[in-house]
Amino acid sequence: MNATMPLLYRQPRVLQPAQHARLGLLPTPPDRDQPGLYGTAREANAVPLLAAEMAAAGRHMPIVFTEGPHIQPVAVLGLRERQNLFVDAQGHWQAGVYVPAYVRRYPFIFLEDEARHTLTLCIDEAAPQVVADGRGQPLFDAQGGPTAVTRSALAFCSDYQARYQATRRFTEALRQAGVLVDQRAEVTLDAGGPPLALQGFQVVDETRLDALPQETLLDWRAQGWLPLVYGHLLSQGHWAGLVDRLQAS
Repeated sequence: MNATMPLLYRQPRVLQPAQHARLGLLPTPPDRDQPGLYGTAREANAVPLLAAEMAAAGRHMPIVFTEGPHIQPVAVLGLRERQNLFVDAQGHWQAGVYVPAYVRRYPFIFLEDEARHTLTLCIDEAAPQVVADGRGQPLFDAQGGPTAVTRSALAFCSDYQARYQATRRFTEALRQAGVLVDQRAEVTLDAGGPPLALQGFQVVDETRLDALPQETLLDWRAQGWLPLVYGHLLSQGHWAGLVDRLQAS
């Protein structure tokens, strides 16, 4: 994959009626006897999270933060490279487990036109659920106008972008407060065998969190950020669950 390409996406193109008039989108299968549409995420061992979904995701999987100047909360989905323990070989996400918005947004995405400073709705033409020749739910009507499918995708991506900006404000507050620390996890799968080492991520340090000034904690509570921090801390208990999933796979 191109290093600059967003995770999961292979051929994102600006969605236009002239080029995509005959494209359609396969609906989510109504039952598990049909092929699933999450196969694209099978090799994603971690995906970005929005702050607004951390509580829901934290009930099922560990949440960590990326390193670097633009910190991002991330849902950990596997312990090995190119492995998602929540998606089966048929592309079904495990029933009852939260699906991050980043995955649900696919195959649509907003991409930025840096020259114009605008965001444009795009679609991954290589997505398995994108089909041609009149199959699937059409993206444009006979007059070239967006159908309900495209309007829904635009609304979802617009909401995602707004929540992404809110997430950036949250993670910037964590960075400025200095509560994030580098973390390394070692997972032993077999007795006597070499452990799996996971690194390159950050977590909130509880000692640093407890040492924050009262006014900072009050501000975070008013912003709705304290529940996100506690949800992140509680989610660390799911590392053992990932080990169990890996050993059962």
